[in-house]
Amino acid sequence: QIEGKALDQDIRQKLANMNDQMTSISLLSHEVTSAFESRIRTKLESFKELDEVDEARILSEVAFLADKASIDEEIIRLRSHLAQFHDILSSDGVVGRKLDFLVQEINRELNTIGSKSQHHKISQHIVDLKSEVEKVREQVQNIE
Repeated sequence: QIEGKALDQDIRQKLANMNDQMTSISLLSHEVTSAFESRIRTKLESFKELDEVDEARILSEVAFLADKASIDEEIIRLRSHLAQFHDILSSDGVVGRKLDFLVQEINRELNTIGSKSQHHKISQHIVDLKSEVEKVREQVQNIE
């Protein structure tokens, strides 16, 4: 029981650290979106002198690219996985396999964010988060 409580406390602390990093990533992602929009608008200014440019088409393409680069959905899913992790830790019974599955899902979302991100600070957070998830995964191996 003492070891179990220590494991629980350690995992919960790691989850709290991960949640803090997710908050930082979320703030940075909004900064990236604004910078992306600004860059696109600057580039579009050079095309304004062309008469045949379909502005609606350009705005549609910009929206498509911005949506493709967005990591909002992944952040929402990651937060959901972290909340589920807490819920499972608080439940009775055999939880090891559920937690192991959630670790895999968390890694999947982190990989997606890492591949979409073009911001060095977000990439650094992803590296740190992956390290933290690996530590959690090792702890989960000790839970039934």
